[in-house]
Formats: sequence, structure tokens, C-alpha cells
Amino acid sequence: MSAAQEKSDAAVEEKQVTLSYDILSQAGHVEGVGRDYELKCNLINRCFQEEIGFGRYQWQLFVITGLGWLADNLWLQGLAIVLPQVQQELNPVRVEYAVLAEFAGLIVGATTWGIMADLIGRRLSFNITLFLSGLFGLAAAGAPNFVAFCSLIACMGFGVGGNLPVDGALYLEHIPQSHQWTLTLLSVWWALGQLVASLISWGFIANFSCNPSIPSGQCATSANMGWRYTLYTLYVLHYFRQFCLIPQLSGALTLLMFVCRFFVFDVQESSKFLVAQGRDEEAIKVLEHIARRNGKFITLKLEDLQAVSGATTSKPVPNLSTNVRNVFSGISHIRPLFSSRRLAINTTLIIIIWGLIGIAYPLFNAYLPLYLSAQGSASGSSSVSETYRNYSIVSVLGIPGSLIACATVDYTRGTGRWLVGGRKLVLALSTMLTGLFLFLFTTSQTTAAVLGYSCASGLTQNAMYGVLYAYTPEVFPAPHRGTGDALCSALNRIGGFIAPLIKIATTPLSGSASANTANSPVFVSAALFMVAAVLTILLPIETAGRMAL
Repeated sequence: MSAAQEKSDAAVEEKQVTLSYDILSQAGHVEGVGRDYELKCNLINRCFQEEIGFGRYQWQLFVITGLGWLADNLWLQGLAIVLPQVQQELNPVRVEYAVLAEFAGLIVGATTWGIMADLIGRRLSFNITLFLSGLFGLAAAGAPNFVAFCSLIACMGFGVGGNLPVDGALYLEHIPQSHQWTLTLLSVWWALGQLVASLISWGFIANFSCNPSIPSGQCATSANMGWRYTLYTLYVLHYFRQFCLIPQLSGALTLLMFVCRFFVFDVQESSKFLVAQGRDEEAIKVLEHIARRNGKFITLKLEDLQAVSGATTSKPVPNLSTNVRNVFSGISHIRPLFSSRRLAINTTLIIIIWGLIGIAYPLFNAYLPLYLSAQGSASGSSSVSETYRNYSIVSVLGIPGSLIACATVDYTRGTGRWLVGGRKLVLALSTMLTGLFLFLFTTSQTTAAVLGYSCASGLTQNAMYGVLYAYTPEVFPAPHRGTGDALCSALNRIGGFIAPLIKIATTPLSGSASANTANSPVFVSAALFMVAAVLTILLPIETAGRMAL
């Protein structure tokens, strides 16, 4: 070996050591992760911030994950939308059992897919969840009776339950810190999902449904196809992101487009997940691929990552049997979420907040068409078209709510003791306003007042969820992010399972609402939003302006 080459190698080694210490000196220790992983993550964050940037790949991922959020809310709102017609045609003992079935599936799905994202990777979970929810949602549209309908809705919920936490984690781990605010902006797709579902139902249900005066059980299927047409259409739109942006009804084309989903969009595994698994070489390849898509190049090398841990080889890609064994080791990702007093308090509070909102949100929104219909009947207007027109108007207001949250979540921050803006303040304020508007909803005496307060709460609820879905993955470190998101989402879905029980306890046996009985569950919902707002203020960790590991 020549003297010049030895000198060059020594310089490279010195650069790696210097780089590691430089990163170490700039980053305070983060709870719940090892020091080696923290240093590697800071190297990756610097690479995204200074070299890769926010370019073509990130915009594409923003659209893909955003359409996933849109598709999920299509199904969540789609069930709420069709409940009045399902009740009229299938004549269940309690129509709320359909929501119970949905949230039973959501609980299992949120827990399963969130934890599996930490064990087998984000990419595989990302793809499977959307396929399952669309497949069973389509089948539910052809259900011959209420039991079959609930069973298929539960299976649909299993897929939907994992999509949101997995999508958020995957997106967050592919963007630079300067653009983490776009994670809040993703919630605009959630609002668009509700709007699209509202417009579809307005067109189909208003024109292909039985007259509201026909008693439950006496409505013929042939005269009440609107809700089935709605679910069929949601199925097509659900696969909009997955099928190369070409929606089709044919099953054969659907499978063909599903294959296309894997190759055309070429979603990469998270580099932070890979380094957490000791697969540094694969992480570098992912970063190089994203840089090429953005027309950039990176200076971060495999040697830089290996210099942190002292390893000279990367772990091999795990095979199927290894992945199966990993699935049963999920408990190892829960303990680090409570590794320090501060992190334990924050984790406990954010999980409780998710649970409270999980009860409050569906207690109002899952039955909003029923409430609007009941208030319309009380004021002398029971038109199906008017009910779904009002629901569409409420849905429109969700979009500016997401934009307002995005604009304020990283607003001017103070340099002294007090911080202005940030995730916690916007989340607490939007949650508190939601509770206030729902309290006012219970005092409404006219259709205009009901619509007005519904619109106001729709705006603040979407702002609230936009911040909540951004804060939650940010506050958990990447090795355990999927598990942390899964715990929050699971308790949120358990809350959603409790919501129909409250609705059942506060409304007549028929399950229908009246102008008076509609107020009881809404009042409970408003109170829970207020409690969640108070707990938000007590969160000890603020993530605004901080790089997510």
C-alpha cells in the first residue's frame, strides 16, 4: 500500500470520527433509543436536510400516503353515511352494532399493523392494509343481511385500522426536518375523504333510497340501492392511489393494478427502520435511490454509519421465518416508550388523549347523518337530499381546518421561557373549541343553528386531528414509532367501540335519534373533548422545531 493511499485512508477515518463527534455534540440524548441509533439517525436527518431535500420523491409520497388517508376516511365516513338506509332496509335490532363491528376490526388492525411495522417494516404493512380494507368494503356492499354486513365491516376495519399509523410513520421518516409541517398538512386528505364520501352519498342515496316515511323492514332492496352504490363507488376510489391512478370496477383489472402499485410508485423502506435493524448498507441504498429521484447525490457513506457503532458488516435481510418470530417479540418495543419518567408521562398522557377522542369523535360524527335527519324532522324538513346536502356542507369546512392547523402548528416561537405556537398549543385550543361547539350544538333549536355548529366543530375537529396525527409519530423514536402509534390508535379504536354503547344507552331501542335524544350522546362527546384538551396542556414534550428520530 502506498504512503499516499494510507494517508487518504487515515483522512477518511478521521473524517468519520469527527463527523460522529460533531453530530453527538449537536444533539441532546433522546429517551427510548440507544446512543448508536441516535447518532445514525442524526446523520440520516442531516443527509435529508442538507443534501436530499424535499423533492420529487417526497411529493409523490405525500400524494400516495395522502390518498391513503383519503381512502380510509371514505370508509369510516362511508359507514356513518349509509347507516340510516341500512337501518331502514335490513331492520337490525340496533343499527349501532355496525359501528361496534367496525371498531372491533379497527382495534385489532391498529394493534397488529402498527406493531408489525416495527418488526417487518413499514413498506409491507403499508401495502397490505389498503388492499384488505378495500376488498372487504366492496363485499359489504353486497351483504344480504345485517349479520353479514357487520362481519364484512369488521374485516374492512382490520385493514383500515393499520393504514393511518403506518402511513404517517413512513412519510415522516422520508422527509427533512424543515418540512415536518407537511405531516400536519396530510390531514387535508382526511378532510377530502369525508367530503368525497358526502358528495357521493348525496348523489346516490338522495336519488336511490326509500322514502323516509316507510317503516324499517318494509323497504325493498331494489328501491334502496343508493347505499350499496355508494359503497361500490367508494371501493373504486379506495384503490385510486393503488391502481396507477386509473380507477376500474373490473376485478381482473383491480388485481392487475394492485401489482402495478408495487412497481410504478416504488415506495422505499424507511432508512431509519433499516439502521434500527442493523441493516446499514440497505439504508444507504435507500437514501441514494431517493437522492437520484430528486436529482441530487449524497456524501453520506456506509463507512460513516459503521463508524458510529464500530461494525464493519450489515445484518442480512431477514427471511420469512425471521419475520414470523419477530412478530411475537413486539413487547420489546413497548418498554422503551416508558424508559424515563418524562417519556413515560408523555406516553401515558398521549395514549389517554387518543382514547378520550376515540370515544368523543365517533359519538358525534358516526351518527351525524342521523342527528341531522332528526333535527330536520323536528323543524318540518325530513328530506333525504337536504340531510346529505347539509352533511356535505359540514364536510367542506373540514378542509380549511386542516390548513389552519398547518399554518399555525409551527408559527412564531419565542426565545425566552414561554413558547408561542407549537403542536401542544394548537392541539389543546382546537380540541377545546370542538368541545365548545358541540355543547352549543345541544342547545340548537333551528336547522340553521344545527348546521352552523356542526360546520364549526367540523373545522376544529380536522385541525385537532391534523396536529394529533403529526405530534404522535414525532414524539416516538423510529425503532418504536410503529408500536407507539399502534398503542395510541388501538386505544382510540377501543374508545370508538365504547361510543356505540353510549349511543345505545342514550337513545331509544330503534336506534334512531330525535331532536331531544340526539343531545345526550353529543353532550357526552363535548365533555370528553374538554377533558382531552386539559390533558394536552399537561404533555411535557413539545416536538415543534425538533428533528424526528
